[in-house]
Amino acid sequence: MSVSPQLVVTALPGVPRVRVGDDLAALTAAGLARAGIVARSGDVVVLAQKIVSKAQGRTVALASVTPSPRAQELAAAVEKDPRLVELILSESAEIVRARPGVLIVRHRLGVVLANAGIDQSNVDHSAGESVLLWPVDPDSSAAELRDMLQMRLSVQVAVLIIDSVGRAWRNGTVGQCIGASGLPTLLDLRGTPDMYGRSLRTSEVGLADELAAAASLMMGQAGEATPIVHLRGVPYGRREGSARELMRAREMDLFP
Repeated sequence: MSVSPQLVVTALPGVPRVRVGDDLAALTAAGLARAGIVARSGDVVVLAQKIVSKAQGRTVALASVTPSPRAQELAAAVEKDPRLVELILSESAEIVRARPGVLIVRHRLGVVLANAGIDQSNVDHSAGESVLLWPVDPDSSAAELRDMLQMRLSVQVAVLIIDSVGRAWRNGTVGQCIGASGLPTLLDLRGTPDMYGRSLRTSEVGLADELAAAASLMMGQAGEATPIVHLRGVPYGRREGSARELMRAREMDLFP
């Protein structure tokens, strides 16, 4: 009897609010223990970008930001806080689209998204209005966290860092990989035979983004407080990978 493939997605319970300097590997290991999960080689751990950014001190108080003349001019056009726009510009390589209520940029990491990924949800505003920036280098953050997890768990795991990102031509946000270590983020299936023996010619699969979407569904978007997800049963072989693999080269972009 053949065994059907399964992907088991588990949000780890009881993860506390993350603060600057917190040990995310320790928090993950504790979450696995609370969930009754004994890690196995091949497992994938997915972390929300927010807790990585918080641990790295990427929270910025808007009161500390002085907007430039450019930021003030753009803020008036898009109807946003000039201080927020200043931070968006500092995190961006270029502005892609700007209109009232919308500011789409190419992030310095190459991702095209709204507001350079800067967010105010699930951020502590008790000391004044604050925002959260992406990690400086999510791939390096994923690799560092993977090393620490493997030392604690004594098994080979992969790590993804994800965020919810909007998409052109589609409503709604979807989980997307912004940092990865320990698995291929992009699968090139060209040359693989289909069920009739015909070789695939153009098929490339954004594996890390598909896993990010599954994990994001379990994390939630509001007050669920489940920012770490464990995946078991992820198909395909393993190799080192990075979120950079998912970035389409500018010269190949049909819709710049």
